[in-house]
Amino acid sequence: MQRRDFIKNGMLGLAGVGNLSLLQEALAVGATAARFSTAAPELAPFQGFTGSEAFDASDLRVEGRLPAGLRGVYYRNGPGLMARGGERYRHWFDGDGLVQAWSFGEAGVQHKARFVKTQKFRAETQAGRFLLPAFGTSFADQESRLPVRSADDVNTANTSVMKMDDGRLYALWEGGSAYELDPQTLTTKGVRAWSKELAGMPFSAHPKVEADGTVWNFGTQSGRMVVYQISPQGQVLRSEVFAAPGPSAMVHDFAVSQRYLVFLLSPIGMDMNALRGGESMLDAMRWLGNESTLVLVIDKADFKRRWVLETPAAMVFHFGNAWDDGKQIHLDYVEAPALPAVNERLRMIMAGQRPPAQNHPPSEPRFMRIRLGSDGAGAGGLGRGHIELQARDESVEFPVVDPRVVAQRYRHVYYPTAIDLGDRWGFNGLMHLDIESGRRERFSFGSDVVVEEHVLVPKPGSSKEGEGWLLGLGYDCKARRSFASVFDAQALSAGPLARVWLPYWVTYGFHGKFYAA
Repeated sequence: MQRRDFIKNGMLGLAGVGNLSLLQEALAVGATAARFSTAAPELAPFQGFTGSEAFDASDLRVEGRLPAGLRGVYYRNGPGLMARGGERYRHWFDGDGLVQAWSFGEAGVQHKARFVKTQKFRAETQAGRFLLPAFGTSFADQESRLPVRSADDVNTANTSVMKMDDGRLYALWEGGSAYELDPQTLTTKGVRAWSKELAGMPFSAHPKVEADGTVWNFGTQSGRMVVYQISPQGQVLRSEVFAAPGPSAMVHDFAVSQRYLVFLLSPIGMDMNALRGGESMLDAMRWLGNESTLVLVIDKADFKRRWVLETPAAMVFHFGNAWDDGKQIHLDYVEAPALPAVNERLRMIMAGQRPPAQNHPPSEPRFMRIRLGSDGAGAGGLGRGHIELQARDESVEFPVVDPRVVAQRYRHVYYPTAIDLGDRWGFNGLMHLDIESGRRERFSFGSDVVVEEHVLVPKPGSSKEGEGWLLGLGYDCKARRSFASVFDAQALSAGPLARVWLPYWVTYGFHGKFYAA
């Protein structure tokens, strides 16, 4: 399939804040425009910002003691703008991307955040209102706004980040192109085309980077998939476009082992009549709970060698890792509630309403073992094989592993977790799971803190998996301030070694990466 056909088919589915008084003034304007209020203190950051903010803070206050070897930049991405011109997005996934840079160096810790100035962001800033539909929000008068001609017209660049060995930094969104940013200033440089043939094709927000720097990624659009192998310097080594073997309306993440790429295609269909009738893409998605989740396995050495197996219906956003011994593939992921429940929860929090816990089952750890048959090569149809599943019942999300074991045999997975939270939204702790022994270790900040994804930063000079620090963000509901926390990954229950406090708060993000100096 040619690039132009892939994109054509896809379109059928489609100010400095160091001064806190200026920040509060900006937020007041945003709150009026958004008409956002909430009685749940943990939901306050969903108010969002106006899009004119430029966050800069240096010599941040450190509570505790930072490890001397923690040197580098922690980049993080997430939705930061939720409202314009009196209109507010209905879904968390819709907000325009705000990329943060937490710099750890000899002079202390500095913080910077900038909005990704996509073509959508620039056009809507100039107009002072939303012009384009979003993933979970549509507008009844869309015909009076801008038409959607390509996926990048609605690209929010709001999900994750990736820095290549050539020094280039990218803001990622699963439905469209990567946006290049200046790694020092976070200034937006523009859309990245990995090659002339791949320009404009979807590049997901969850690329997998092996220890040698090799990048694997994918994209999906209207029943088609594309997979990439990219060198550490950003050159496309191989790519393949093919028909997805089943529903692929939402494929957010995947896993990579030594020999295979593994996708779980949740049973989510797209109601094209609803989409053409003006519903958002998310509203037009249909959960097909009576159908199977398809397990798509692709040979890394030959993208045309594919196997498809079936497992019971499951909603999956995020994977931890995978490894194989040539005969069996072992992987872990988090199973979320079915799509309708997820969307109801995310729409409630965007409206400032706390979702009742008793009506919303948690996301939980899952472990899968796959034995492949020999008949799937090149067929892409249902092949012989066998799948075994194991489950745990902790409330978790955003699993991460030591970056040195990506696509290799591994033992340790780390998650944000909810511990005795009751009805409060979000996570308030961290969990370390030893998947060989089943032993877990946890730490809770209590009921007044929201904990986000934490990544593992290897200690300089170490080689053993798990020898490192857990670094991530949190929000203190009482202080109304955001912070970065640093844990010894091998002594999680002892609590944070340090917390680094911002003099302001920032919106909740999705994913981040640390790059050593």
